[in-house]
Formats: sequence, C-alpha cells, structure tokens
Amino acid sequence: MSHPTLHQELTADTISPQKTGKFAFLSLAVGIVGLIASFLLAWMGGEEGQKQFAYSWLFAVLYFFSLTVGSLFWVLVHHATDAEWTVVVRRQLENVAVLTPLVGLFFFAGIICFAPLLYSWWTMAPGSDELLDHKSLYLNHTGFYVRAILYFVGLSGLAFLIRRHSVRQDETGASIHTVRSRVLSFAGIPILALSLTFAAVDWIMALEYTWFSTMWGVYIFAGGVGAAMALLVLIVTALKKAGHLKMVNIEHYHVMGKFMLTFCIFWAYIGFSQYMLIWYANIPEETSFFIRRNTESWWYFTLALVIGRFFLPFPILLFQATKKNPKWLCIVAGWMIAMQALDLYVLILPMLHQTGANLAWLDLTNLLAVGGIVAAAFFWILPKSSLFPVKDPRIEHSTHFSN
Repeated sequence: MSHPTLHQELTADTISPQKTGKFAFLSLAVGIVGLIASFLLAWMGGEEGQKQFAYSWLFAVLYFFSLTVGSLFWVLVHHATDAEWTVVVRRQLENVAVLTPLVGLFFFAGIICFAPLLYSWWTMAPGSDELLDHKSLYLNHTGFYVRAILYFVGLSGLAFLIRRHSVRQDETGASIHTVRSRVLSFAGIPILALSLTFAAVDWIMALEYTWFSTMWGVYIFAGGVGAAMALLVLIVTALKKAGHLKMVNIEHYHVMGKFMLTFCIFWAYIGFSQYMLIWYANIPEETSFFIRRNTESWWYFTLALVIGRFFLPFPILLFQATKKNPKWLCIVAGWMIAMQALDLYVLILPMLHQTGANLAWLDLTNLLAVGGIVAAAFFWILPKSSLFPVKDPRIEHSTHFSN
C-alpha cells in the first residue's frame, strides 16, 4: 500500500527565536570573551605572542572551515544523487554550510594581519631559495589572495543558492527548486573538490613550502566530511530532545552512523597510504613533514590521533546496535569532532613549535572566539526557516525511510 502524500499534510517545524536567542547570546558572549582574551594574551606575549596568535587563529578558522565545507559536500551529494533519506536532516546541513562566508571573514582578517608570521616564503626575496623560485608562479602574494577569494566566493555562493532554493520550496512547493539545486550540485561538486584541494595546499601545506604530497587534498577532505556528518548527528539529536524533527527515526541514525564509519575508514586509509608511500620512498623533502611530527612530545599527539580517530571509533561503529543507539552515536560523534580538531592541530602547530608540543592558552581562546561567533550565527539562522524541507517532493519517502 502506498503512503499518503505527506508533503501535503506536514506542517513546517519551526523553532522560536526566543528559544534560540538565549543560545545565540551565550555563544556570542563566549566568542567575544574569547576574542578579547586572545588579543590580551597576544599583546602580553610580545612578538612570540603574536606569532602564537597567528598559528592558533589559523588552526581555529580552518577547523570550522572544515565543518562548513564538509556540510556543503553532503548537501551537494544529496541533490546530485537524488537521495531520499537525507531530506529530513538536510536543512541542518544547509544551515551549517551557509556559515562559510563568516568563516571566510575570519580567515582574511587573520591572513591580512599575520601572513608574514605564518608563511616563511611570504617575506623571502627572489633568488634566496632556488626551490621557491621554481614555485613562485604559484606561491606569490597576488595568487594567494586571488585564489582564496575564489574559494570562498565559489563555496559561499553554492551554499547560499542551494539553501535559498530549499527555503523557497517550503513556501511554493515548486519542484523547479529541486531541479535547480540538482544542477547546482552537479556543477558544485567539482568546484568544491578543486577549492578544498587547493585551499589545503595554500593554507596548510604552504606552511612548509619545501614539502609536498599529492594526496593532501583528499586527506583534508576525508577529515572534514567525516566530522561534518558527526556534527549533523549532534545537531539533529539536540533538536529532537527539544521536541522537533520527530520524523527522524532510528533508521536515519543508522545511515548517519554508516557514513561516520565510512569516513573513519577512509581517513585512515588515506592517512596510512600517504605515510607509507613517503616512508618507503625516503626522500628528505617528503619525510621532513612526518619527522617533525614524530619529534619529542609531538609523537604523543600523533599517536593519540591515530588511536583516537581510527582504532577507537572503528570497532564501536562496526556494530549495528551502536549506530542505531542515538546516545552511543552522539558520544562517538562528539569524539570524532574532537579528533578533527586534534588532526588540524597536529598539521598546523608543529610548524611553530618544531622541537616539541607547547600548548598555549591562545589555542583555546581563539577556538572559543571563532567557534562562539560561528555558533551564534547558526542559532540566529535556525529559526529563519522550517527545520526540515517541508515541501520537498521526496519528503514522503524520507519520513518512511528504512534500511
């Protein structure tokens, strides 16, 4: 027996601005306090404090960038594959993805002020390093800024246009918005792939311009996309506990858990493949990256990342019972989001503290500053539309989805 046309019966599931307003205010307060504390710590630390601020700021910004772009990827894949299960949770991915331009503002603010402190090649004169001269057509100030603008314009534009079509469909029910979102997604997937790959090279790999890896973009992609799915689990669960998204069932959790497992494995596969190939070739220009992260106390951070991001969540997510248990899945999701932060920390901070880890308060205050303001923007966006695409033509199949 076929199901009734539920998208004609369902009403918009909205959350009141009063309910989200207190969380937005609290998040904004945390962000402002974190920002003030960061400025004070940087000022009190002198030149070393400014340098620590620059690296900590880059770490914080790229952490949230990985979550917003990872969410955008899931939205694009949803439309490109005409997926049904994601319809009831897709709006939350759209809400996170549309925060990309805000992260972009934080990025440019940091780069304009601190690029010379982050990138050693930034202030090197032509002829001072033959290797840099060979890369100068790519590694130059103009190219760096132009590419960064293109990345954020392309990614932000995709996130904004797809969310706009999704929200307008809530009002009109016109299927043309689904078609246009699908066309945008087909064009958007290669845009996202290229933007994320080259951004990873420009912003992280270029911290050590003598090093290179052809698997770098895929590695950054794997971490961000897996963390974005984990973030979705936490957001959906929080909304369900608040009495919303009642149509999200255990089967939806099961699929989200499957994708968390998929990218847990994929991240480990890419990371091991990159390490194994560089270790086997044993070329000094390549091995320097891993030698630095296996030096002194950085070795413990690297070991914690390998164990915490793969060997701990992998056996837990293998079991269907875990993936169908929202409480357990939320615990694993929170852990994976924390491991994404550790991953980026190990990628960025060893270039500042090359002889061993040196935890600084600025690492935390900058994370709170960027995260607090981004979270406030999310809570401000949340009540602007229905919590799920109420008139999406696939809503009937999504609400009755089963594995």
